[in-house]
Amino acid sequence: VQLQASGGGLVQAGGSLRLSCAASGRTFSGYIVGWFRQAPGKEREFVSAFRWSGGTTRIADSVKGRFTISRDIAKNTLFLQMNSLKPEDTGVYYCGTTRIVWSEIANPEQYDVWGRGTLVTVSS
Repeated sequence: VQLQASGGGLVQAGGSLRLSCAASGRTFSGYIVGWFRQAPGKEREFVSAFRWSGGTTRIADSVKGRFTISRDIAKNTLFLQMNSLKPEDTGVYYCGTTRIVWSEIANPEQYDVWGRGTLVTVSS
């Protein structure tokens, strides 16, 4: 399977972006699909996750109320709608898949497949 994240770009603070994560080779069914981000010099940070079979979602406190995770089952695509962006949201955003227990979804080491990231830059 291959994952492809897209939708990043340069935006001013307060702006919005919509990221997409598409899978090829298999569907997301049976997997948890997560969004992480990594700022320069920092560790990969959990942003949000979606349990494809069942629809359970989780979002990090740092982006709660501003970011929304959603999916298109027919297109086998996961989205991350990012509103009210802040400079601290800058980083490379990655999507990944895992089959781990829900309680571990914020740990990037538990993900076995990652897509190429998409760069989000928020200017002040």
